[in-house]
Amino acid sequence: MSTPHIAAEPGDFAPTVLMPGDPLRAKMIAERYLDDVREVTSIRNMLGFTGTYKGQPISVMGSGMGIPSFQIYACELFDQFGVEQIIRVGSCGALQADLPVGAVIIASGAGTDSNINRARAGGHDFGAVPDFGLLRAAVESAEAMGLAPVVGRVFTSDHFYHPDGFDAFEPLKKAGFLAVEMEVAALYGVAIERGKKALALVTVSDQIITGEMMTA
Repeated sequence: MSTPHIAAEPGDFAPTVLMPGDPLRAKMIAERYLDDVREVTSIRNMLGFTGTYKGQPISVMGSGMGIPSFQIYACELFDQFGVEQIIRVGSCGALQADLPVGAVIIASGAGTDSNINRARAGGHDFGAVPDFGLLRAAVESAEAMGLAPVVGRVFTSDHFYHPDGFDAFEPLKKAGFLAVEMEVAALYGVAIERGKKALALVTVSDQIITGEMMTA
């Protein structure tokens, strides 16, 4: 049945969902990589599609930007549509100078300035980590293709335009976070809470230290 934010029916989504932030990126991924694609939801223009990749069913859907938007869609996909694993495919800003634009980070954990996961743990710190099986499979698949992904922690921020500007990133850099983005901690928190699987693969679109960036 439809939810307040997803106009789909049971069985419309595959057990695995790829989630970029931008619904038009979801449309691009579906049309470029999947076979037998059909649109399964478009409410609020948050597009979702289901098709097959090499014979395996897979869905792709936008999440919007930030923790609240991502968490709404992740919760509804897990709770109402039989989804078992969500893989975020998004962008990030590099916090370490040796990470070039275009580098792919597989997020082995996520810190955050949000209270979203502390609320899950009674006010205590919450270890926001991915499913290890998905993490290992992603690394092994990348290596088999001759790619060199970077594995490490990212920081999920509630701010895109932080009131402290670039000064806010210095403690994160010193703490060893590879990059900053806006959704991973929410995804990992929701998945852990529900006993589901999650992983995030984020591409460096902005180099915060050097100022290099991709176009929009």
